[in-house]
Amino acid sequence: MADPEAGPLPECFGRIEYVFPLGEDGLRHSPPGCLACARKTACLRRALAGEGGVRVREERLRRAWESGTMPFWERWARQKTLHARPPGPEGRIRGWLARRRRRAAGPEED
Repeated sequence: MADPEAGPLPECFGRIEYVFPLGEDGLRHSPPGCLACARKTACLRRALAGEGGVRVREERLRRAWESGTMPFWERWARQKTLHARPPGPEGRIRGWLARRRRRAAGPEED
């Protein structure tokens, strides 16, 4: 039996603006063409793993804050954590968390 996921990837693979666009209602929806694709799960995972995923999580935080279901401090803490997660160059954590970890580790010895 042939693997439906074998072969070249479509041009839209992993691109958040194509596979999970904002709808007119302000929420994200997968288009019908993506729902029929055999690679939809891997595609959405790749799209949400990049910078587009950070945008999606920011939108969720904003909606929760605006609806009143999330207090200010919880939103603030989640935003700080969210922006500390994406790896920087060489796969390192960037931002305030990385600086804090470097200070706690002390000076490096060669």
